[in-house]
Amino acid sequence: MSRPIPDFSLPPGGSRTEVADPGRVDARTTEELRRLKGQLHHQLIAGMDLSAVSSLSREDLREEVRRVADELCQRSSSLLNRGERERVVNEVLDETFGLGPLEPLMHDPTISDILINGHNTVYVERNGVLERAPITFTDERHLLHIVQRVVGQTGRRVDETSPMVDSRLPDGSRINAIIPPLALHGALVSIRRFGTRPILAKDLVARKALTIEILDFLAACVRSRLNILVSGGTGSGKTTLLNVLSAFIPDDERVITIEDAAELKLQQPHVGSLETRPNNAEGAGEVTTRELVRNALRMRPDRILIGECRGPEALDMLQAMNTGHEGSLTTVHANDTRDALSRLEIMVGMCGFDLPIWVIRKQIASAIHIIVQVSRLLGGARKVVKISEVVGMEGDNIVMHDLFVFKQTGVDDNRRAQGYFHTTGIRPNCLERLASLGCPLPYDLFERRILNPGLA
Repeated sequence: MSRPIPDFSLPPGGSRTEVADPGRVDARTTEELRRLKGQLHHQLIAGMDLSAVSSLSREDLREEVRRVADELCQRSSSLLNRGERERVVNEVLDETFGLGPLEPLMHDPTISDILINGHNTVYVERNGVLERAPITFTDERHLLHIVQRVVGQTGRRVDETSPMVDSRLPDGSRINAIIPPLALHGALVSIRRFGTRPILAKDLVARKALTIEILDFLAACVRSRLNILVSGGTGSGKTTLLNVLSAFIPDDERVITIEDAAELKLQQPHVGSLETRPNNAEGAGEVTTRELVRNALRMRPDRILIGECRGPEALDMLQAMNTGHEGSLTTVHANDTRDALSRLEIMVGMCGFDLPIWVIRKQIASAIHIIVQVSRLLGGARKVVKISEVVGMEGDNIVMHDLFVFKQTGVDDNRRAQGYFHTTGIRPNCLERLASLGCPLPYDLFERRILNPGLA
């Protein structure tokens, strides 16, 4: 920063006198501090030596900006106490390096979703409950600037010619934005947050998302290379469960992950991560999930994990599962395990080949072994509500049966779902395979019974 530090212009009657008592309670309005922050940010950028900035690391640059911003604050004509000065400096740093007004929310571990409906309406989700957040953006231009900066870091773009974007933040959180002219009353932004510490299997048991018996069964299925389809609605916890299940993949296997926006965080040492790419400004350069699946087959994978099947890539996934890549996992949007198979039929039909329905169903029945249904229940609780096994074909229909089910019995005083997990009494056909691959399970695990009596 070799340029002289610029000064704020003095308003009428202004003074450079510093407040002596940093603990003084100031009746300064939020609007005044916002105006001062804007001035400070503008003067800070104007005073930067861009050639010197390029030679600094991000940490050194942040410290230098903080030093200069603090000095600018002290030289300001506004009467700022120490607390106000610290607040303004932090907000300028957030505007320069972070997400502006969203930074405090991004550092709150209790928040799982941030939902922005235009520049002056922000909601957050805490423990499954939506509440209004006490923050706003200066205007729509300010909000769009923050969104464009974030998506630009991952090579994506959002503007009037490409008004929708699905991307991720540096901490792994997922961001989706849709801006005018498609959004009529201001930009709509959704941020799905992921904790700094990955959720483990024991965490799901502690949160009563499933029971230890269900976890033992799913772990045995993953280790025995059964193909698993995780089904559920938006925000039900599909990706979280997929992450947990992937932890049971042996370390000596090569895994390829394919996603639209990278969210999976596998702990294995031999993982290759692929991500789709949208069109560029000229309308070219798109790389689809289907193309990545085809390419992954040439990369010698032991297993393929697809973050979510949404279209014709379902056919390539089924073929991979049927041709030596057993133990693969993927997710799909559906309300029930049987609906998940219908969704797969529809997506295979989108591939452009005129395949008879019985051929599609035979491919599905031979490829998919286990379907896990996850749901977000009333009150925000996320649970594994059903596990079904695909056992084959009967005529032109796929035959499957339920092994574990969560039954909701009501709600408590806080309108949170109550219920219990139970087994259906059906012994899985895959037990012999699990035993032959070194993952035996006792037969009495599947006897009809309640797994956790009382509230779940």
